[in-house]
Amino acid sequence: MSALHAIAGEHPAIRIDVHLAQGAERRLAEDVLDGLTKPFKEIPPKHFYDSRGSELFDAICELPEYYPTRTETAILDASAEAIATATGARELVELGSGSTAKARRLLDAMSAGGGEELRYVPVDVSERVVREAAGELVDDYPGLAVHGVVGDFERHLPRVPASEPQAPRIVALLGGTIGNFTPGSRRRVLRDIAGLLGPQDHFLLGTDLVKDPDLIEAAYNDSAGITAEFNRNVLHVMNRELHADFDPTAFEHVAFFDREHEWIEMRLRAREAMRVHVADLDLEVGFEAREEMRTEVSAKFTRERVDRELADAGMELVAWWTDPGGDFAVSLARRR
Repeated sequence: MSALHAIAGEHPAIRIDVHLAQGAERRLAEDVLDGLTKPFKEIPPKHFYDSRGSELFDAICELPEYYPTRTETAILDASAEAIATATGARELVELGSGSTAKARRLLDAMSAGGGEELRYVPVDVSERVVREAAGELVDDYPGLAVHGVVGDFERHLPRVPASEPQAPRIVALLGGTIGNFTPGSRRRVLRDIAGLLGPQDHFLLGTDLVKDPDLIEAAYNDSAGITAEFNRNVLHVMNRELHADFDPTAFEHVAFFDREHEWIEMRLRAREAMRVHVADLDLEVGFEAREEMRTEVSAKFTRERVDRELADAGMELVAWWTDPGGDFAVSLARRR
């Protein structure tokens, strides 16, 4: 059961529900214990995103090599009005909300027609992110209500507030985040998202597309080394939260495109043999020289795969937009 406390924001239009206040460290501990005791070690990518990790990811999005953010942004710039018209949405639920940049494009389009007040529901593991987004947006959009949810959308989608009567909504999962899930987990997440949709609601999905592997690999191996720092940040998180003694400098960043699975894998490779102690778990972990630990997968898609996976989750594809180069796609779906 999640730990919930509801926080009324200083602004009367803000409400924030916190589901991770007492459970985040426990979830990290469970994931680390499970991941570091597997024959092939791995840590879920959601644990990158403490305050420093979020800052590093924002910096990655500005890098010339990192095409996903700018291509998705261009698609939203071109299609936001069509999305708002097709859905008639008065509410936006953004999963893994992060910064407000994409939400603003959609809210601008949703508000252009006037009418009833709008509601924004950011869902993110970072309470700071949710609070900052709420404060920024209620100041900039008169009549906007924000009901933030601090939680892990793998576990807390049932805690997303119900939609308002007669207020169609968009549930958005952008940034290619769906690709961070392996196929089994991805099916569960998509089915849970389908469960949030009523007959008048739509799902907006951002997916990175299969393309030249060199272009994909360059996006995860930037020349400035920011992605490498972001990758190693998970070691800092474990050191701080679980009193581990990882030496981040003893691990090198590895990212490559797996052509069989059509996904990027990010790993951390031990430069030499070592033993690491995770005090809070009373766990001693050995690494061989050049042993790798997986920290992220990022699947790439085709339209056919998106269509099939939506159908498996009980949804149907109703619209599809890409950038001119066909690098990224934003799709709109609804329940069948």
